Amino acid sequence: MDSIVDLSLWQLSLFSLTLVIPFAINHYYQLELARDMAIGVGRMTLQLIAIGAYLEYLFNINSLLVNLVWIGLMILIGSLSIINKAKLPYRYLFLPVTTGLLFGLSPLLALICIVFIQPTPIYNAQYLIPLAGMLLGNSLSGNIVALQNLFSAYEDRKEEYEGAISLGASPVYASMPFLRNAIQKSFAPILASMVTTGLVTLPGMMTGQILGGIAPMTAIKYQLLIMIAIFVMMSISVTLSLRLSLNSVINPQGRILVNTMK
Repeated sequence: MDSIVDLSLWQLSLFSLTLVIPFAINHYYQLELARDMAIGVGRMTLQLIAIGAYLEYLFNINSLLVNLVWIGLMILIGSLSIINKAKLPYRYLFLPVTTGLLFGLSPLLALICIVFIQPTPIYNAQYLIPLAGMLLGNSLSGNIVALQNLFSAYEDRKEEYEGAISLGASPVYASMPFLRNAIQKSFAPILASMVTTGLVTLPGMMTGQILGGIAPMTAIKYQLLIMIAIFVMMSISVTLSLRLSLNSVINPQGRILVNTMK
């Protein structure tokens, strides 16, 4: 297999000119998204450059403590992002969401590194940090969808919930139809992605490995491992976050302490 072809800065800059297309669409249809698009592209560029420089430093020092602290920061930032995008209050949901991400990520990351990939050392930042990033990044949208649907249901189906409470149902039992529906909707995008992977889409990790010179079948095996891990982590994190959220946002009398808007 050929080695990876590096991109020069002028080539990347030249390709960036294609961004004129979404900006032109924004102008023609008066979407009023120019500012958001500019901020998004700008932040993405600066953040990727910064994280690229930091990861090179991280890979060089390769410290277990530093790696764990960095993963902890990734979890915290991911939790804040989920709650912010779901437009819910941090006070009640930060701990449930953080716990869901932590217990979804930690055992899978340990299993992949210790049993399957077995890097040297086992906490090698070159494997640990990218794997954690892929698992966390692909779990964010599922958690956002789940939380939005759960708390929207308390408003949209308020009479159903209050009726169950008045008949003597516990708050958790009365919430089960909402929780079940929220989990189903959060799973829908990843299930749709899974059934089209390989036919319609070629995942980023697999494509990157192939472009880097790895044999396609080797890249496919790694991609299967990661896709399964992403699905399992999202299942754990979404379910745990929602279940713990019920304990956090419902008082003993069944009153919901938050609404869908902060």
